[in-house]
Amino acid sequence: MKKYILGAALSVLMGTAAHAETIGVSMALFDDNFLTVLRNGMSDYAKTLDGVTLQIEDAQNDVAKQQSQIQNFIAAGVDAIIVNPVDTDATAAMSKIAADAGVALVYVNREPVNVNELPEKQAFVASNEAESGTLETKEVCRLLGGKGKAVVMMGELSNQAARMRTQDVKDVVATDECKGIEIVEEQTANWSRTQGADLVTNWLSAGLEFNAVIANNDEMAIGAIQALKAAGKDMKDYVVAGVDATQDALAAMEAGDLDVTVFQNAAGQGKGSVDAALKLAKGEAVEKKVYIPFELVTPENLKDYQAKN
Repeated sequence: MKKYILGAALSVLMGTAAHAETIGVSMALFDDNFLTVLRNGMSDYAKTLDGVTLQIEDAQNDVAKQQSQIQNFIAAGVDAIIVNPVDTDATAAMSKIAADAGVALVYVNREPVNVNELPEKQAFVASNEAESGTLETKEVCRLLGGKGKAVVMMGELSNQAARMRTQDVKDVVATDECKGIEIVEEQTANWSRTQGADLVTNWLSAGLEFNAVIANNDEMAIGAIQALKAAGKDMKDYVVAGVDATQDALAAMEAGDLDVTVFQNAAGQGKGSVDAALKLAKGEAVEKKVYIPFELVTPENLKDYQAKN
């Protein structure tokens, strides 16, 4: 009887150990409002799961550092890896490293260049960028009545989301109902509030005339608002739009400065990436592309999203 009890206890312990999972997470950058929500979404969700541990590293916007982190995770024997890519054009090499080692890998938020050729045990969890800039720009078009002069503020050009959101803007402006809107300037401000403010300040100083700012993210949109206010402009004369629906963006909307944003469910993406990583590590099937829907946010439904944050 003692032997049976001891054997049963060992079996339980071994079963628990077998289900303990360690996931290595390489984030492009810790110092980013949206990516912080994404990272916290992963951490908070993992805490609700028995035996799941996350090892989260900051790649500090350095591609070589991120690749090294992936190699270190593999050497440490993690069960799966989640990557928020620094440069979406550099993901093919990362996929190969993980595939050669037989370790499951999930890209989150930023679409890898090899998304349509991902190896076995790899997936992509994000929101469909074809929706983000489209929802944003359609609402800008509606507010402008289909006519106006717009500037476009782009994220890092090495980032697939920046390229796709910018293309979304152009596609909407090309439609019959919005072709009265002229894009008078487009430049990158690298997702940054500070760079966004500097860019708009330069445009104003150069005498550029515009009445709409369409930004690839909220941080740049907030920078634009700061620059417009610093120049003594009346915000009622401008339509300003961003993407992400961060807390700061929602506060700017409540203050009457930001007109449009698009909710990207960072916490949902974080949870989805952890779920996908755990399933792939166990050999379970996962869709290659897992999409969490974008949602338009305006002053009319603002309170719904303040509650979510």
